[in-house]
Amino acid sequence: MSENFKSGFVTIIGRPNVGKSTLMNHLIGQKIAITSNKPQTTRNRIQTVYTDKERGQIVFLDTPGIHQAKNKLGEYMVNAAERTLGEVDVILWLVEPSNFIGAGEQHIIKQLKKVSTPVILVINKVDTVKRERILEFIDTYRKVYDFAEIIPASALRGQNMDTVLDMIFKYLPYGPQFYDEDVVTDQPERAIVAEIIREKALHALDDEIPHGIAVYIDRMRERRGTRIIDIDATIVCERDSHKGIVIGKGGAMLKKIGTNARYEIERLIDTQVNLKLWVKVKKDWRDSDSLIKNFGYNKDEL
Repeated sequence: MSENFKSGFVTIIGRPNVGKSTLMNHLIGQKIAITSNKPQTTRNRIQTVYTDKERGQIVFLDTPGIHQAKNKLGEYMVNAAERTLGEVDVILWLVEPSNFIGAGEQHIIKQLKKVSTPVILVINKVDTVKRERILEFIDTYRKVYDFAEIIPASALRGQNMDTVLDMIFKYLPYGPQFYDEDVVTDQPERAIVAEIIREKALHALDDEIPHGIAVYIDRMRERRGTRIIDIDATIVCERDSHKGIVIGKGGAMLKKIGTNARYEIERLIDTQVNLKLWVKVKKDWRDSDSLIKNFGYNKDEL
C-alpha cells in the first residue's frame, strides 16, 4: 500500500428520490442499495466500500432521504440521515437540476451549516435538461452555501462519475484501509435479499401501498446435498385491503414480485433459489417502536 493511500467515510445525502442509491450503486460497480422512482426507498444507512489499490478506500453511507417526518419510521429515517453529517470525512449532497431551492433543500442547508465537513454538491440528472442551463443551476447553488466542489452529473447515465470519485479522494484524509479490498458492503446477505424483495414490490405495486410495506426473511438455508437455497420471506403491510392488492387476483401480483425477486437474488448469490412469499397485516406498524425494530430498523444503533 502506498503512503499516498487515503481512506475515509462519505455520506450521500439529499431529498428523497434524487438518485442517491443509483449513484452509489454506479460508483461501487454493483447493486447494493435498492432503487425505485418512489420516495423513501432507502430506510437504513447502507454501508458500501469502494477500493482503488493505488488511491485509497471510500466507505459510502447511503442514507434515507431527509424529509419532513410523518410517523415514527419517518423520524427514524431522518435521524439516520442527519446523524451522519458530523461523523464523516466528506458529504456528497445530491440535488436535481433546478433554479428553485425548495423547503427540503433549505432544511438540508441549515443542517450543513452546523458541521465543518467539506460538502461536494452533485447536480444529478443533468441528462434531463439543456446543457446551457447547467451553469445557471450551479450559480443558484453557489450563492447559498460554500461548497468544496460542484459537479454536474447523471448517475443513471454514468456521466461524470469519475470526477465525483476524483473529488472525493481529493478531500479524504491519508490513512489505512478499513476493509479488505474484496468487501463491497457490510450488509448481511439476508438484509440484501429482503431489500431486493421490497424493491420488486415497490416496482410492481400501486403508489399508495409501498410506503407501508416491510419484508423480513423467515428462513434462508441451503438444501442438503444441493446448490439450491430455500428462502421463505414475509411481506408485511398495514391494511387488510393492501394485503389483497399485494397478493393480486389469483395470486398474480405476488407471483410477479416473487419471480422478479428470485431472478435478481440468483444473480446476487450465484446459485439456484426457491423463494416462497407470504403476506401478513400488521396495522400501523410504522408507528410501533417494537415492530419497527423487528423489521430491522433499530433506533439504538443510530
